Amino acid sequence: MRKLTFAMNMSLDGYIAAPGDDLGWSVPSDELFQWWSDRVDATGLALYGRKLWEAMSSHWPTADKQPGATPAAIEFAGRWRDMPKVVFSSTTSTVDWNTRLVTGDAVTEITRLKADDGGPMDIVGATLAAAAMRAGQIDEYAIVTHPVLVGGGTPFFTALDNWVNLSLVETRTFPDGVLLTRYETRR
Repeated sequence: MRKLTFAMNMSLDGYIAAPGDDLGWSVPSDELFQWWSDRVDATGLALYGRKLWEAMSSHWPTADKQPGATPAAIEFAGRWRDMPKVVFSSTTSTVDWNTRLVTGDAVTEITRLKADDGGPMDIVGATLAAAAMRAGQIDEYAIVTHPVLVGGGTPFFTALDNWVNLSLVETRTFPDGVLLTRYETRR
């Protein structure tokens, strides 16, 4: 059975995007960017919601060809393109870069994917992760908390019908006061 992790940047007040989908507050240090790159390299399958897919696919497929691309950005772009991905959307019609589109029920497909053999899976995108969270499908939360209060926007966590008990498995401090906390779901 595959492990499913919800990994995202989060503001201290609990948002993954500020109002207007502003992500400007979450610019990573070189060390944090390398952590995200290594995570992409180790991911067996990434599950994307439409909005985050559109943001990532509008930049990373050609980021290594842009003038002034850093070695870290070149490495990340290649890793991102090579990483197997599934996009869940009822409005997107085509995907590329080692990606498959799912237009049906996300929780049913996530359940099927978790039962398959293969490497660990990351789920990204608030709406998709919320559906998996409510269905009890998230095995780990990797929260990269930035010391900023954005006052609203897209929350990291969704409303739940039941408590989810977690066990802390890692903490790590990055430059600029950014803190990684990883929690596994206790079942």
